[in-house]
Amino acid sequence: MNNLLENKIAIVTGGGRGIGRAISEKFMEFGAKVIILDKVFPEDFENFCTEHKSKGHSVEGKSLDITDFAEAQKIFDEIAKSYGRIDILINNAGITRDKLILRMTEDDWDLVMKVNLKGTFNATKAVIRTMASQRYGKIVNISSVVGLMGNAGQANYSASKAGIIGLTKSTAKEFASRNINVNAVAPGFVETEMTAVLTDEQRKLFLEVIPMKRGCKPSEIADVVAFLSSDMAGYITGQVLAIDGGMVM
Repeated sequence: MNNLLENKIAIVTGGGRGIGRAISEKFMEFGAKVIILDKVFPEDFENFCTEHKSKGHSVEGKSLDITDFAEAQKIFDEIAKSYGRIDILINNAGITRDKLILRMTEDDWDLVMKVNLKGTFNATKAVIRTMASQRYGKIVNISSVVGLMGNAGQANYSASKAGIIGLTKSTAKEFASRNINVNAVAPGFVETEMTAVLTDEQRKLFLEVIPMKRGCKPSEIADVVAFLSSDMAGYITGQVLAIDGGMVM
């Protein structure tokens, strides 16, 4: 299993922290060469890269505003030229601006849609010609269970994640004949920096609707994403896999 993604060239958007970082680490463990794209990298990112390079892993970070299509295309073209190919794209970049819709501003709506949904489109569009020409590619989009079931106070986030599901299925149909697999995962309650700010009461409410009665570790998301990015999942495309402890059945 340690060579599951041996020498694959993998791009992870929003990979500086949280789920994206866990995916990047898992990919490196499985032998991939990882390029992490993020708008702002956390203070410990340089140490993170140094630590993994000392283990013989291949990793680099590039700054990218995923909402800027021209910038995304430029970065992706540079990566394809530098590495010779792009095998895997993980569309993970995302933000929240949670509010009840009565209090949600137009800016709250537009920014979440721009980063989460348009950002996923931008990266997919920027990589798809390379993958089509090499007749090989794996794209995994990070959606959410709220894209399947909705959630009060997250109309913008839920809509963006539901849109990602539609984008996943349409892209999968368009490029299946080019040997490009496009799938999505829909995480539930994941223990990250984003959920660490929740109160004990909010956490309790989440756990009450999860049959497994616990949150998900980022590494558990990364395991599934690695599988879908590998040739073991060669006959799977256009699917949405909920990783939610049974929250949505």
